[in-house]
Amino acid sequence: MTLGELFSLIRSRRENAPPGSYTARLLAAGEDEIVKKVGEEAVEVILAVKGQGNARVVSEVADLFYHSLVLLAARGLSLADVEAELGRRHQAAQQD
Repeated sequence: MTLGELFSLIRSRRENAPPGSYTARLLAAGEDEIVKKVGEEAVEVILAVKGQGNARVVSEVADLFYHSLVLLAARGLSLADVEAELGRRHQAAQQD
C-alpha cells in the first residue's frame, strides 16, 4: 500500500466510520489523542534505531507515518500539502 492509498483509506474512515475501525475510533477520540499517539510512535522509532534492528525500525516508522497521516486527516490537511512543502524546501535548497 502506498502512502497515498493509506491516506485515502484514512480519509474514508473519517467520512464513513465503520464499526470496529481503529482509525475511526482514533479520529473520534480527537486531536489530543492523535498527537499523543504520534509522540509515542516517534519515541518508539528512536528506541528501535538505538538497538532493536532494522525490521523494528521499519515497523515503527510505518506506525509513525500512519499516525501522522491520521493527524493530517483530522486537521483537514492532505498528503499533498506535505508534498508541496517538501517541494518548496527542495526548490529553496536548489537556490542556495
